[in-house]
Formats: sequence, structure tokens, C-alpha cells
Amino acid sequence: MSEPVDVPITGEPIRLGQFLKLAGLAEDGTHVKDLIDAEEVKVNGEVETRRGRQLTNGDLVTVGPDRAKVILVHQP
Repeated sequence: MSEPVDVPITGEPIRLGQFLKLAGLAEDGTHVKDLIDAEEVKVNGEVETRRGRQLTNGDLVTVGPDRAKVILVHQP
């Protein structure tokens, strides 16, 4: 399994579908739906079937061998 990629976001929470695209784990909304329907997406080690799941700072999202971590960036 690969090291997780830190993906900065400027506001919490972010929806799982949006995060998958932002992190480059999904190409578009259709790909997000396909991945979730196939139960290939995990959040913090648990299979997630809700595209609208709210993610917060530190959540770890896994798709196959690829992993991405939500990192909240505070705006000045």
C-alpha cells in the first residue's frame, strides 16, 4: 500500500465525492459513483457507500492501493 498523499482543503467539511476528484482518485462524478457502487472506497478503513459523506481534517480515504488524507489549511 502506498503512503497517503496529503490533500489540502480550505474549509471543512468536504464531501467524499468532491474529495475523490480533488485528490485525483476519481476522474469525474461518474467514476466516483462507479467506485462507491463497487464498494472500492474506504474512509478510515471502513467501506463507505455514501458519496455525500462529510470528511474532516485527518480522514484517510483509500481506493485500491491509493490513499489520500484530508488536511485542513487555515486561511489567513
